[in-house]
Amino acid sequence: MSDPEGISSSGGAPVNDPGVVHEVQVDEAFLTRIALIEDQPLGDRAAAFGQLADELRAHLEGTDGDARRPGA
Repeated sequence: MSDPEGISSSGGAPVNDPGVVHEVQVDEAFLTRIALIEDQPLGDRAAAFGQLADELRAHLEGTDGDARRPGA
């Protein structure tokens, strides 16, 4: 018999259940950087989050980060 939709094969909680908490390791330096950005004035904060987004995109895409968003 197949598992009901959304139930893991191990019989645990539904796979897509938003109430399920997953352990995630977060780099302390990243959290510190986010806190520093949050303390900036709105305009500076927007620019800093834009730069962070570019860096994260470059990391995920495996590029060197030279590719910029249009309009950035």
